[in-house]
Amino acid sequence: MENRNLSRMMSFGISDIALEFVMGYIDDPKDRDAISQVCKKWYHIDSITRKRITIALCYSTTPARLCKRFPRLESLKLKGKPRAAMFNLIPENWGGYAGPWVNEIAQAFDCLKSIHFRRMIVKDADIEVLVRARGPVLIALRLDKCSGFSTDALKLVARSCSRLRTLFLEESFIIEKDGEWLRELAMCNTVLEILNFYMTELRAISCQDLVLLATNCRSLRSLKISDCDILDLVNFFGAATALEEFTGGSFNDQGGAANRYQNVRFPPRLCRLGLSFMGTNEMPIIFPFAANLKKLDLQFTFLSTEDHCQLIQQCPKLEVLEVRNVIGDRGLEVVAQRCKLLRRLRIERGEDEYEDEQGKVSHRGLSALAQGCPELQYLAVYVSDITNAALETIGVHSKNLRDFRMVLLDREERITDLPLDNGVRALLLGCTNLQRFALYLRHGGLTDTGLRYIGETSRNIRYMLLGYVGGSDRGLLDFSLGCPDLQKLELRGCCFSERALAQAVLHLSSLRYIWVQGYNASPDGRDLLDMARRFWNIEFIPPQQLDLEDGPVEQPAQILAYYSLAGKRTDYPNTVVPIYPA
Repeated sequence: MENRNLSRMMSFGISDIALEFVMGYIDDPKDRDAISQVCKKWYHIDSITRKRITIALCYSTTPARLCKRFPRLESLKLKGKPRAAMFNLIPENWGGYAGPWVNEIAQAFDCLKSIHFRRMIVKDADIEVLVRARGPVLIALRLDKCSGFSTDALKLVARSCSRLRTLFLEESFIIEKDGEWLRELAMCNTVLEILNFYMTELRAISCQDLVLLATNCRSLRSLKISDCDILDLVNFFGAATALEEFTGGSFNDQGGAANRYQNVRFPPRLCRLGLSFMGTNEMPIIFPFAANLKKLDLQFTFLSTEDHCQLIQQCPKLEVLEVRNVIGDRGLEVVAQRCKLLRRLRIERGEDEYEDEQGKVSHRGLSALAQGCPELQYLAVYVSDITNAALETIGVHSKNLRDFRMVLLDREERITDLPLDNGVRALLLGCTNLQRFALYLRHGGLTDTGLRYIGETSRNIRYMLLGYVGGSDRGLLDFSLGCPDLQKLELRGCCFSERALAQAVLHLSSLRYIWVQGYNASPDGRDLLDMARRFWNIEFIPPQQLDLEDGPVEQPAQILAYYSLAGKRTDYPNTVVPIYPA
């Protein structure tokens, strides 16, 4: 009787039907987790009403356990290899196989309509099983930075998934046998809205098939493709009247014939654009609709600093901008003056030969940006120089910032203002909405005091990457006494010992995942055992030699540790040593 009264009291007199209805409107995973811990009744209702979930590491649980916990999932996002795999830091055969998950999806997830695999090995056989089980009801399939499959599997998807609205393949390594998959997709599908095979090696693409796709799929609103001359897409642009986003294509006819591109006409609703290999001569084709652009990707263009300034001057409605650091401080000042609605800015590192003294980003440009773009939520930037004052300016003006990532380039010998302890502290104190934070510096860029400041001021941050920070174990231990919400931590090129790393993990109460490359290793690795506890897997990746274009590069040893309800992995390659599997 007491348990029944307690359950009724904890539910505040709300009926099960009403509670299910209310929970249907709660999407934030953190809120959901808190709700599920109130009582058994709320735990159960969370289980049967949860529609979407993200598994940050495919080895953190089992497919069967997930199905039992959330039997009515409609959308599943599953991540495989660690993020470091994108930079060739994780061995290719580390793992991340989709097969076990696909088999469970085929048998048990009756409501699943949207599937997103990221950095996973997905084989043709996996896709065949998936399509046979979920093909008729699948509305979204995202194979994001995946490998292991071919265009034969895509052909099967195209033939069997007639309700598919999203097919996302960006940056996946796909074995190309032919281009028939695209024609099958164009012939079998009439509801496709998003098609993305950007940054893939798919080259057997027929422009006639793209025209057929646009003709049959009148709701196609986003297309991101691999290299294809813009001149060959004129008919596609004419047919794709609902298109709002286009990325890819290329300008292959450079030189004297470049003025031929002036006759290209883009769809009337286009407001998100990214063009490859565009130079100064081709830039004017954007001007007629530049005032309506909300997103602009200039990462793979040949534009100078002044070209960036001229083009951005025409784009007052920009909300998302992706460029290389050739944009320079001058370009960022133009952004600050014209783009008051800007929410996301990504500045990637460019090739040295395309940069000069004008085309570099420093504290000057970042200060102007922070003061001119108050809506900024995401900032990722490579800088040549930075000061404490600039970071403080960001903290004062960028109150909406949720994701901040900064890399200090190492090719500049003279930095005007190091260490950055006070600036980082001011930034974190001012940007209280930050949930993701990355700071990749050089030796001397942040002292132990700065690390302590990060721990003390990172109240809401869940993900953090720190590179070349701190001067001793003391800094890491002071840092670990803070960060109450930190779930994922990545460290590179730091001076910390194994014992300090283990102690820090024990202090960080919310930590679910840590990856470390470059540290002071002990002779036998036994100091890492200090972090061992129930459900905690620890993996060691020995030093490896990478054969890059500039010659062989020795990569230091790595540690990967994470919570896992799945227990010991069964697919360890020779390059991974389980130190203390759960």
